[in-house]
Amino acid sequence: MKKLTRKEEEIMKILWKLKSAFVKDIIEEYDDPKPHYNTVSSLVRLLQEKGIVGYRPYGNTYQYYPLLSKEEYRRPFMKQIISDYFDNSYKNAVAFFVKEKGLTPEELEELIRLIKDKK
Repeated sequence: MKKLTRKEEEIMKILWKLKSAFVKDIIEEYDDPKPHYNTVSSLVRLLQEKGIVGYRPYGNTYQYYPLLSKEEYRRPFMKQIISDYFDNSYKNAVAFFVKEKGLTPEELEELIRLIKDKK
């Protein structure tokens, strides 16, 4: 999958959050100054043409919803980051975040639980 533009990712983050939305609903999620209706509408239509967003017609308007989950979208990019910056080691990536973010003991316990549950 090709990486989306920053603007397309903004739209997708909103759609993932709202689950489905009309263009006006998407615009409401932006901070001021809000983008123009036609700009958002064009971006949503581009995402629809790429097969990432679906829609339901309601009279003269459309309600849009994601066809691609956030997890499906980020998976190939995360694999690339792990490969490029952490020598293809998930252990190195986790160690980096532990050092940088200072994960709490509770967060580390949750990670350990997730790893154990995966086995």
